Amino acid sequence: MILEMKVPSPGESITEVEIAQWLVQDGDYVEKDQAIAEVDSDKATLELPAEVGGTITLKAEEGDAVAVGQVVCLIDTEGTPVADSAKPSDAVAAPAAAEAPKPATVTPTTSYASGSASPAAKKIMAEKGLDPQTIHGTGRDGRITKADVIKATPAMGTPPAHGSRGEDRKKMSMLRRKVAERLVSVKNETAMLTTFNEVDMAPIFALRSQYKETFKDKHQVGLGFMSFFTKAVVRALQLYPDVNSMIDGDHQVKFDYCDISVAVSGPKGLMVPVVRNAEALTFRGIESEIKRLAIRAREGQITVDDMTGGTFTISNGGVFGSMLSTPIINPPQSAILGMHNIIERPVAVDGKVEIRPMMYVALSYDHRIIDGRESVGFLVAVKEALEDPTTLLMDNNPQTALEL
Repeated sequence: MILEMKVPSPGESITEVEIAQWLVQDGDYVEKDQAIAEVDSDKATLELPAEVGGTITLKAEEGDAVAVGQVVCLIDTEGTPVADSAKPSDAVAAPAAAEAPKPATVTPTTSYASGSASPAAKKIMAEKGLDPQTIHGTGRDGRITKADVIKATPAMGTPPAHGSRGEDRKKMSMLRRKVAERLVSVKNETAMLTTFNEVDMAPIFALRSQYKETFKDKHQVGLGFMSFFTKAVVRALQLYPDVNSMIDGDHQVKFDYCDISVAVSGPKGLMVPVVRNAEALTFRGIESEIKRLAIRAREGQITVDDMTGGTFTISNGGVFGSMLSTPIINPPQSAILGMHNIIERPVAVDGKVEIRPMMYVALSYDHRIIDGRESVGFLVAVKEALEDPTTLLMDNNPQTALEL
């Protein structure tokens, strides 16, 4: 029986995908549920599993854009695995290549003009300090012409190439093209503005130093910075609900829940999975969920559902060494918080100069629905929570907050 394998729908509103890579070759025998291809949608890269076992016939090329429901391969269920072909005998030697005839030796002719230069060539050689013996004359009877001197002079001719000058051209994936399209549209269609602040991370350093080993032993997950930032963001979103909203036509839609999109790096580029109902999660719950999503992204198992939705985004460029940036809003959201690297810097504390671990934070927001008061107030609220986490995020009881 011949089974037609059609492209399944990766998610709502997706009508087309692209064959990113075939993982099998035409005529191969495949097992049921074996991954046979990677397909790119405008939201994620997904694996296409074989629906049955059998011999496969490919009906689409890598890079082809195919509609959802289109047949991309045939599987003959009566096909059987092919045994390894016998290796050719070493006793059969390849015929010896015929020896190429040696080129005839041509003795160059010389004359009284060989190596002599025209007046124009002499002038240039004198100006550039060139030795006539190093220049091959192409003029009549071997005479050195002006063109020969120019060719031998890097400053006057074409600069010499240094190293490889090759280039590699490949088509961007559908996911990368869609990301590029969305980023450009955000810049063109929103009134995006960025405000900055800085955070003294010493209190969080102290808490992590005190509790991280106990936290990891009990919950099998590390106590990172993301749980503190997520908690601080949730608190600030509840104080400034305009930041936790988006535009839908002529309406502003506000949410009473906090679905936090977290930017993570995967093999196919930047992915933004969502930590849902973060306002209801503990420190352990946030860390566990971020770890789960990050692993799925790195292993290429992230799904469209994992990245659908989100009311606010946190992007941590600090893991790559970024000191300061202006993050771009993740549409249709209205704001994004950028974290950066932590650097020890001298700061004034109670009239004295102290060395503290400082981080710059940036909030990019859509000024069409978020005013300066809300944006600045939101970022100040995040700063206050991070600089006093015991009081504002842990209700003065770190052990209970960390479930120790």
